[in-house]
Amino acid sequence: MIKDRKFYHTFFSIAVMVILQNVVSLGVNMLDNIMLGRYGEAALSGVTAANQVQFVYQQLLIGIGDGIVILSSQYWGKRQTGPIKKVSSVAMRFMLVLCLLLFIIASAFPGWMIGLFTNDAQIIEAGAEYVNVIRFTYIFFGITNILLATLRSIQVVKIAFYLSVSTLIINGGLNWILIYGHFGFPRLGVTGAAIGTLVARIAELLWLIIYLAKKEKVLTLRLRDYLHVDRLLAKDYFRLSAPIILLQSLWGVNTALQTAVLGHLSRSVIVANSMASNLFLMVKSVAVGGASTASVLIGKAIGAGNKDTVRQYAKTFQIMFLAMGVVCGAILFALTEPVLSLYSFTSESEYYARKFLHILCIVMVGMSYQMPVNSGIIKGGGDTRYVMIMDLISIWCIVIPVSFLAAFVWKLSPVIVVCCLNADQIFKCIPAFIKVNFGHWARKLTREVS
Repeated sequence: MIKDRKFYHTFFSIAVMVILQNVVSLGVNMLDNIMLGRYGEAALSGVTAANQVQFVYQQLLIGIGDGIVILSSQYWGKRQTGPIKKVSSVAMRFMLVLCLLLFIIASAFPGWMIGLFTNDAQIIEAGAEYVNVIRFTYIFFGITNILLATLRSIQVVKIAFYLSVSTLIINGGLNWILIYGHFGFPRLGVTGAAIGTLVARIAELLWLIIYLAKKEKVLTLRLRDYLHVDRLLAKDYFRLSAPIILLQSLWGVNTALQTAVLGHLSRSVIVANSMASNLFLMVKSVAVGGASTASVLIGKAIGAGNKDTVRQYAKTFQIMFLAMGVVCGAILFALTEPVLSLYSFTSESEYYARKFLHILCIVMVGMSYQMPVNSGIIKGGGDTRYVMIMDLISIWCIVIPVSFLAAFVWKLSPVIVVCCLNADQIFKCIPAFIKVNFGHWARKLTREVS
């Protein structure tokens, strides 16, 4: 274990902000769920299905952003900011292409998209209604995420938290007004929830642009920085990011498939999974914050050429991640009943939600170790190919086939199906431990550029 207090101060000053930002950001979705859960289960189920598309898009953005952080943090270790701007420009253009494709699909086939996750006509109708508005958030959300990833690579994270808080307040207020029709506004239901999210995303981006123009003094990002592309850095970025983006997109599809599997069982299972997943993701923010921080600090140490420091960081991080997992599992268990009381569920939905959360308490411990080790230490060290291969094997060769068999061939209980869907979070701990302690994963990615 590292004993230097400065190390822990640096880690927690970054991690806490990232955790809070994730919690508040996910709180936006949970707020939608709670409000729509009181409005009606069909509305909640429709928005849950629609948000699976948003989730896949968000995973792509995470992959694009992780590429920025991994490569740029090494340049930050060398105190070179010029290449960081150029890397951000490449990522921004790639994001815009993906955003355009998703917007076209969502505009042309909203009902078809929701139908992938359920065969309930009422849910499909509610989900398509939500998509018709929420598709306009994709561009604002994408630009914001690319800019925040660029800032995170130089250890600037507080602004992301402040933006998430403002988004939560705006979205929550507009939801209350527009979903239920307060203050003389029409009762819009799912459309009201989508409008609230759209306005919040626009405000979020505008405030970020003002911050970059007035406050940020290290990178001094300007529009002109995004008008040109450095071909060498573009090549470096895509070579590094391709496995990450593929991995994140497949992870997004995997999560969507999990929803599709559960969604074709019953409406009660959809509602229970929505509630349980949102609470799990909020507590999981601790592991996400740890992984994000580890990635930046590992990349910075590699860029500075400190090999011994990299190894010391890796050993200390593992102990911290395991401890965080035990604490987070206990927190999730303690939150189960208080959060369940906020929903107006049928008895069947409440039963499944409670069972799913009890399973996820155990999953949380394993996930809080293996995910930050794989996505924070190993991937942050530059070995993105290993993480991609491991996830391809574990998810697509084991988890998804077994889960489909359990749900549709063996006709097992939804509780058993959820166990199957989350089993990889436990067994991936073994290869993660072996790789990080005995494998080669720290790779220098930078080049000499002006």
